[in-house]
Amino acid sequence: MKYKLAILPGDGIGPEVMEAALDVMDVMTRAAKLTLELSRHPIGGASIDQHGTPITDDTLQACYDADAVLLGAIGGPQWDNQPHDRKPERALLRLREALGLYTNLRPARVYDAMLDASSLKREYVQGTDLVVVRELTGGIYFGEPRGYDSERGWNTLVYTRPEVERIARSAFELAATRRGQVTSVDKANVLESSQFWREVVCEVHKDYQQVELDHMYVDNAAMQLVRQPAQFDVILTQNMFGDILSDAAAMVTGSLGMLPSASLGAGYAMYEPVHGTAPDIAGQNIANPIAMIASVGMLFHSTFKLPAMAQALDQAIDQTLAAGQRTTDIAEPGTKPLSTTDMRDRIIESLSGILDVQQASGVTP
Repeated sequence: MKYKLAILPGDGIGPEVMEAALDVMDVMTRAAKLTLELSRHPIGGASIDQHGTPITDDTLQACYDADAVLLGAIGGPQWDNQPHDRKPERALLRLREALGLYTNLRPARVYDAMLDASSLKREYVQGTDLVVVRELTGGIYFGEPRGYDSERGWNTLVYTRPEVERIARSAFELAATRRGQVTSVDKANVLESSQFWREVVCEVHKDYQQVELDHMYVDNAAMQLVRQPAQFDVILTQNMFGDILSDAAAMVTGSLGMLPSASLGAGYAMYEPVHGTAPDIAGQNIANPIAMIASVGMLFHSTFKLPAMAQALDQAIDQTLAAGQRTTDIAEPGTKPLSTTDMRDRIIESLSGILDVQQASGVTP
């Protein structure tokens, strides 16, 4: 099989973790006998510096032409003074809207080796394995009218029936392949838009009676994530709530550097780590590449339809962590952390061994 990928390294640590992930992807690609055509393009601050805009029409066209997009990270303090419509982050919003990436999947699983890395006690986080399904192209981030003047600022939170229906179906279909539980998070006790959200989710649920549905207000959901995160399977929620809750879920696992994500639409897909650009450590070869590498695993699962390869990579990450290998952000006190490239090498070593065993046993990707 042949696929085209648009590679958008971005800013800060984005290029570093991207290179590590591409090296891992090369191992997986050869094992799966895939042919990949890669094209690299600037985005965010890098694009502003080169072209005066956070995303060019050429970059956007390359994403249209690709089977999937791999994105590193966007933004940094050196671009904070850009006009609002030219800030690096606008590129991300434009990509999501232009490609119709309405479903954002953010898994948060606590590896056994990482139980003591979480800011919560190990007995609270043990067994945590959840996915936040965030609606990505609607809600308050895209609603009109919006703006501000010297006296006030305003944004509009609006959802249409088709927008809620399609994200709800994404959540129910995912839950049906997992533990069969969806928690829909809203603020229906205050917001009319959330009352509408809840009504539509309940209607869609009638087609998925094998999946259990419950509802939770967003403030309670935030509390429950730090009280008992293992209670959740699939969390379904709107754009802004999902943005906040997925970051909270990420920290339950021990580090933002651990969490991948996938943004999916009817015809396009984009994979990126949850973390930001971390400008304070950029260029030092100390960033944790696991989130970007795990995003490649989601690419193999969702776009390439090779779940066995994705599972092999997840197992390799698990083995590497279990062997005590850590980057600076997750290193145990008194231990020497690995560099970005060292972590890459340890994961590739584990992955190669797993793939050799699969091949010897006749397991095909």
